[in-house]
Amino acid sequence: MFRGKKYKDSVKLIDKSKLYDADEAMKLVTQTSKAKFDETVEAHIKLGVDSRHADQQVRGAIVLPHGTGKSVRVLVFAKGAKADEAKEAGADFVGEAELVQKIQGENWFDFDVVVATPDMMGVVGRLGKVLGPKGLMPSPKAGTVTMDVAKAVKEIKAGKIEYRLDKTNIIHCPIGKASFGDAKLLENFNALMGAVIKAKPSAAKGQYLRSVVVASTMGPGIKINQAKLG
Repeated sequence: MFRGKKYKDSVKLIDKSKLYDADEAMKLVTQTSKAKFDETVEAHIKLGVDSRHADQQVRGAIVLPHGTGKSVRVLVFAKGAKADEAKEAGADFVGEAELVQKIQGENWFDFDVVVATPDMMGVVGRLGKVLGPKGLMPSPKAGTVTMDVAKAVKEIKAGKIEYRLDKTNIIHCPIGKASFGDAKLLENFNALMGAVIKAKPSAAKGQYLRSVVVASTMGPGIKINQAKLG
């Protein structure tokens, strides 16, 4: 795989054999972010659980102290007064069955998060096959199936992120933009790690945090000493 000069320069700043403290890692991730655009910084957290078992699922949501730096488009399935509340809170799209038809018929996906009131889940359920694989299906655990749609929309717009395991038992989550600087990135990272550690399933055995890596969009991965995280 071809790697550009900037990437090769960034790699020289990192000792691949070393596990960095979180504050050191955030300084390095901002130093190694050299693209012409404002790179997103992501955390990749490998857990000692088996996501195939329901009692070992790790999933939830948290509002990052400094947000993600990304403007998020929110679609809300609601009707009546709840639809009005969602619009007032800043939802980008609000509707009922007509939005289901738009998604199914036009392959429309101009949104990043889906929120629904519980009474709309019968309608939204029809979209399970298309929303599920994209990680867009609303869920009570993530706080996206709720009667308090106004609160949900405001939190998402303020930087609420959902974390969940992929098939390889890894959580991939944005923790901000490189332009945030290391201090804000560290606060966001600590908030995410606190939530993930708190969400440890009682069925999980052995070492819970297997590995933690942070990287900017175009930068190399930086390994963090997970033993110091909790």
